[in-house]
Amino acid sequence: MSFQPLGLIEPILQALQQQGYTHPTPIQEKAIPAILQQRDLLGCAQTGTGKTAAFVLPVLQLMQVETPSAAKRRPIRTLILTPTRELALQIGENIAAYGANLPLNHLVIFGGVGQNPQVEALRRGVDILVATPGRLLDLMQQGFVQLNEIRYFILDEADRMLDMGFIHDVRKVITKLPAKRQTLFFSATMPPEIQSLSADLLTDPVKVEVTPVSSTAEMIQQHVYHTNRNNKKDLLIHLLENAEIKSVLVFTQMKHAANRLCEQLSKSGIRAEAIHGNKSQSARVQALENFKNRRTRVLVATDIAARGIDIDELSHVVNFDLPNIPETYVHRIGRTGRAGASGVAISLCEPAEKPFLRDIEKLIQKHVPVISEHPYPVDPNAPVEVAAALQRVPHGGRQQRPPRNQQQRTNTNNGTRTETRGPRPNDRPKQRSNAPRNQGQHTEGRNQQAESRDSSSVMAGQRPSGSRNDFQNRPARPNGPRPTTPSRKQNRVMDMPKPNPIKQQPSTDQARTGNPNAPWNQKNYDDQVDRW
Repeated sequence: MSFQPLGLIEPILQALQQQGYTHPTPIQEKAIPAILQQRDLLGCAQTGTGKTAAFVLPVLQLMQVETPSAAKRRPIRTLILTPTRELALQIGENIAAYGANLPLNHLVIFGGVGQNPQVEALRRGVDILVATPGRLLDLMQQGFVQLNEIRYFILDEADRMLDMGFIHDVRKVITKLPAKRQTLFFSATMPPEIQSLSADLLTDPVKVEVTPVSSTAEMIQQHVYHTNRNNKKDLLIHLLENAEIKSVLVFTQMKHAANRLCEQLSKSGIRAEAIHGNKSQSARVQALENFKNRRTRVLVATDIAARGIDIDELSHVVNFDLPNIPETYVHRIGRTGRAGASGVAISLCEPAEKPFLRDIEKLIQKHVPVISEHPYPVDPNAPVEVAAALQRVPHGGRQQRPPRNQQQRTNTNNGTRTETRGPRPNDRPKQRSNAPRNQGQHTEGRNQQAESRDSSSVMAGQRPSGSRNDFQNRPARPNGPRPTTPSRKQNRVMDMPKPNPIKQQPSTDQARTGNPNAPWNQKNYDDQVDRW
């Protein structure tokens, strides 16, 4: 069957012929007629089946035949939401190729790069906007993007949105869309959360499912090698000695593991580059271009590149680390065997990853053949190393720290103690008196005790003799019980340096009647303390 019976217009058929496409894939045969009838669509197909063209081709035709807007600036009529930058760039390339003969323009926006060029393009007017959720929300909050005239909304790789934690951002975008629109919903897998989201978005949709949910392409040969973790690098180098492996995409769990593996492969004379979230956008694009042009033989990637990498004639995919999410395995190996081509998927499984392998086989409903003849078999005496990245930590969660009384206490002299942390023998809780503070009332008992202090030390500016514990033995106040400990205000006063002699005002005090201007004595000092 060719593309002509599907009802596509001549400019699009010419573009397909220029790209070398003559026969549609099964999902294109089922999706294109339904979309041209302006029906909502729920598409479930594995990666590499041509579902990007299944929604781009009919949307381009619908936008071409509809009446253009009378506004001076082109409004955004189509919004395509994708989870990753690589997938957004790939969709943008497909729109440019399929719509080469149409007067429609498009724009791809994503984070990690400056927004000024994107803002300038939006001001000039855009027909089709391809965006990732984060940058789209950012520009919407700044007022550069308006979605009130959206006619076609496409949500691509919805299950990957869920895995990456973008579902809440997607729902925020949906609230800004007009109610009257055509929605196209595509997902490689259909977990319950995605089914609930599709039920909220779609109205009487046409369901297109060309393969079982979470199945793998039949043209992909899958193999697993059992080995120890410290031998994985050597086993990979041994496999790459095969000259028939022209290009290989290697997946790791962690970003630093991808960088380390690239360095090890480069030292062995194998040209390798890494692509992950910590790389700049220009570095990621350059690494992809080098890999597509065969300047790089090995591309080491994290799961951020499991979607959106469309590489022609990619023969091999290697899971250096098995994913702890079974659906991720389907997305990874889907990079090979695309559009009916053959491919090979190799997995290196260490003993700690065997539960992940069982989950994968349960999901794809088939047994992955084991290759036992290789120079790095599993050593039963080797210690089992469980990588932190492979531990089943809940999504978005953290490993909880043990209680403080269960933590080990570190001694700088003797190393780490074996006993658990607890209260030390000499540690005593600080007691704080609940008695009211002294309100500054002058009492006869306090004056008598103050007169017994050393006047010479006070006149010399020294601290009065005696420790703070001496204050606890003061006699009780005549009009009530006295606090057992001095108040903070009293301690601050006793620690303050003695003021310089000042001119005193006339007073009726008997001690100062003879010479009102005489320097203050001990009793006058206590009078000042009480006034303070």
